[in-house]
Order: sequence, then structure tokens, then C-alpha cells
Amino acid sequence: MVGGTGQHVPSTAMEATPAIDPRVPVVGGAPATTRPVDGAAPSASEPDPEVMSLSRRLRQPRTIISILVPIFILGAFVYLNGAQLARVPGLILAANGWLVLAAFLVFYAGFPLRGYRWAILLRGTGEIISTKDSSEIIFLSWLVNCLVPAKLGDVYRAYLLKINSPVSLSRTFGTVFIERVLDLFTIVTLGLAAGFVSFRNGLPGDVQLVFAAGLVFVAALAVGLLTMRNFGRRLLVRLPLPHRILELYDRFEEGVFLAAGLRALPRLVFLTVLIWATEATRLYLVVEALGFPEVHLGISGAFFVALSASLLTAVPLTPAGIGFVEGGIVSLLTLVYGVPQTKALAITLVDRAISVISVLILGSIAYAVSGKRRGLGVEGASAPA
Repeated sequence: MVGGTGQHVPSTAMEATPAIDPRVPVVGGAPATTRPVDGAAPSASEPDPEVMSLSRRLRQPRTIISILVPIFILGAFVYLNGAQLARVPGLILAANGWLVLAAFLVFYAGFPLRGYRWAILLRGTGEIISTKDSSEIIFLSWLVNCLVPAKLGDVYRAYLLKINSPVSLSRTFGTVFIERVLDLFTIVTLGLAAGFVSFRNGLPGDVQLVFAAGLVFVAALAVGLLTMRNFGRRLLVRLPLPHRILELYDRFEEGVFLAAGLRALPRLVFLTVLIWATEATRLYLVVEALGFPEVHLGISGAFFVALSASLLTAVPLTPAGIGFVEGGIVSLLTLVYGVPQTKALAITLVDRAISVISVLILGSIAYAVSGKRRGLGVEGASAPA
């Protein structure tokens, strides 16, 4: 039920007797409730707000170290290459401002596309959410990914939906997981296709290694999905695990395989291609904005570099892959496309300013004003059947 402020009010607050969930086991003649009584610790399906607190995460030593290490590495790089890097600010300031603005707008056009795709995945599990709300939650999760390591923004996204809507947390994790699977399949497939177009006269040795790693990764991912679909629960049943763990796994698997049904799959694939096209187009516009005459990346090269760099964001050691992604982009531009190091760094800094720095600034503003982090509810949300 939705209160006057748009916040979801549990039915237990409106009725004398709590509703019985048929999925909840009966203990001692009475149904066990999924919500803890006042003063009790949250259950496995109810995340602890203190544990999910962003400010608490930022104070953890692991987070502080993960932020300081890439800053130290980048600082050392600047110190050792100071003479060459002195030209970078001038190159950036000479960029075409309109094309940089176009790259910025193209990048942010990806968020409603991501929100619409997640809304479709959630609808497959029975959860109804508007594209506006799903896009807002995803944007807040990107802020978290830019602040803390290990892709915790994905966990935070599921947590935000949980506190704003009566959903199964583990099933929501399943939708986030299958979304990541779609992303990885698309990144590798489009990256391979762009690489073949970009290097149709012959693949450099380094690019062949990237291609081989991509093919092995896709094959391993496909095998993992097939194993989960056909043998996942059978394997878990053989282990001495509590019944609660099996319940959570069942809901997670429902989120994975109900979300991406055969009927919705073509639309999901099309949206995923559009989403990653915005990433490649952003890099292409940045290169055009800087206007380096000796840089001939083209749209296929922009796809290959942008999608290859996106894989590095999966490295869980630093927020948003800081340090790894910059090094990967500069290396690809210099070693594969022959771009001078100074100009490759200028391209990388402008591109990352749009995809990371702007998210930190605008995401912080959104975090300050958003009602989602306070659990004020989402429009039209309903519990999954």
C-alpha cells in the first residue's frame, strides 16, 4: 500500500493480523514472518540499513585504500612524465566545446535506456516499476560504483529497490545479474566485430590476445548459465546447506531466468546494443572534439577501445576501475592505433571526466535530493506474484 507521501506502508501496519505468505514456512503452528519484530536484527531478506550506509562504506579502511592506491599510481605517473604531460591541459582546452557537450549528452542518454531495460527485466519477475524510478536508482548506484570498489553499486541498487518496494531481494539480485550477463555478452560480441572491422588488414598480436580472452570469457559465461539452469539446484541440494539458503537461491534463479524470457529477449538485446553504442559514441565524439589530425580512430575503433576499456571496470580493486581503465585506454591508443602518448592521455582524461567525474558531481546532487535512499517508494510498484 502507498501512503500519502508515496511511501510504501506494509499491510501489517494497517491490519491487526499480519498477512500470511504461503512461501513462508510455519513454525510452531504460526507463520514465520519475513520482517523482524521491533528491536530484532533484520532477517536475511531484509538488508540492514547500517550495513548498506554509503557514509559507513566510505570510512572503511578497504575503501580508503582502494581510493588512495590509484591516486598514488596516477600521481607517480604524472611525476615521471611531467615534461610530456605539461602539454595536456593546452590540448584539452583547445577542444571543440560543442562536441564535448554532445559526448556528455550521449553518455547521459544511456541512463534512461538502462532504466527501461531494468524495468523490463523486473517486469518479467512480476515487479512493476517506472522507467523514471529505475533510471534514478541506477544513477545512484553508479555514484556508489565511482566511490567504492568491488561493484558494490549493484548491491546498493538492489537494496534501494528493496527499501522502496515490496520485492524479493534475492530475486532482484537475479535481475541485476542477468543484466550484467547481457552487458558482457554484448561488449565481447560488439568488441570482436569492431576489432575485425578496424583491423581488417590484419590483427596485431596484442589484439589477437584480447580476442582470444574475449572468446574464452563468453564461452565460460555460457557454460556457467547452462550449469545454473540445469544443475544449479541439484548441486546445492547435495550440500549440507540450510533450507533458507536454498530458498534464496531459488528466488535468485527466478530473477535470472524469468527476467529475460524469450518474448522479451530481442528487445533486451536491442536495448543493450543501444546502451553500449552510447559508450562508443561518447569516445568517438571526444576524439573528434580534440581534433588531432594524426588520430584516425573511426567509429569501429571507438567501439573497440571503449568496449575493451569497459571490461576493465569489472576489476574489483578500485572504484570505477580508476587506474586500470585509464591505463588500458592509453595503452590501446598508443600501442594499437599509434596515437602519441600525450594525445592519448588527453583523450582518456576528457572521456573519463564525462563518465566518472560528472557522475560524482551530478550523482552527489541526486543522492542529496533523492527520496529513494530514504525509502519513500516508487511509482506503481507491486509485489511480485
